[in-house]
Amino acid sequence: MVIIMPITKARINLGSIIKKVRLNKEYYVLEKDGYPVAGIMDIDEFEDYLETKNENLNKQIKRSFKEFKAGKTGPIDKLINELKKFKK
Repeated sequence: MVIIMPITKARINLGSIIKKVRLNKEYYVLEKDGYPVAGIMDIDEFEDYLETKNENLNKQIKRSFKEFKAGKTGPIDKLINELKKFKK
């Protein structure tokens, strides 16, 4: 649910707004003089959003997906053993 609210009202109710954003996954659009100027969203969703803006990460994901589709994957046991080597 997206709730549109003037910044002045949001400032007064910031604690309850943040609680609703976190628990109810609500979104807030803050307006100044009737124009939208900012948004409030849950931090987990915001981090996901930022990841989509990372060009290098997107390239890596696309490359990995192509390798997966081409059958260039291996058993999970092998991966776990390789990761354990780095831990030592």
